[in-house]
Amino acid sequence: MPTPDFVLSLREKIGHELLWLPGVAAVVFNEASEVLLCRRADNGRWTIITGMLDPGEEPGPGLLREVEEETGVQARLEHLIHVGTTDPVTFPNQDRCQFLNLVFRCAYVAGTARVNDDESSDVRWFALDDLPELNARHRMLIELARTSTGVPVFET
Repeated sequence: MPTPDFVLSLREKIGHELLWLPGVAAVVFNEASEVLLCRRADNGRWTIITGMLDPGEEPGPGLLREVEEETGVQARLEHLIHVGTTDPVTFPNQDRCQFLNLVFRCAYVAGTARVNDDESSDVRWFALDDLPELNARHRMLIELARTSTGVPVFET
């Protein structure tokens, strides 16, 4: 999915300056306890499923929209696992963003994992003992989701 219109409008005013945005992320598990990951088209890195909310969009439905848009998988929210702030990100076009990120544990419902938009170059299920290279934050979030009791972790 291309950059949302509201971000493009803001970028016309602020250029590449740091933009604070609401973000969501999903750690989606299937019946075999594999985790759904995508390889970003812009930098080639494997990640959990992430996205940004549209103005006024509720986090849960927005996250499920992102999962389906990016992977073709329909998921169900189980619970919130983490609330925190990402480090600032500089995208290949030099736009800078930082996200207040709400991370949810999700369960697979239907669909075939596949590249479903232009944001990813690959989408797959991975066994937890055979994960590709991931940043430390995403590894931590997968572990939190795996062991989650339903009480979210808040950064302090």
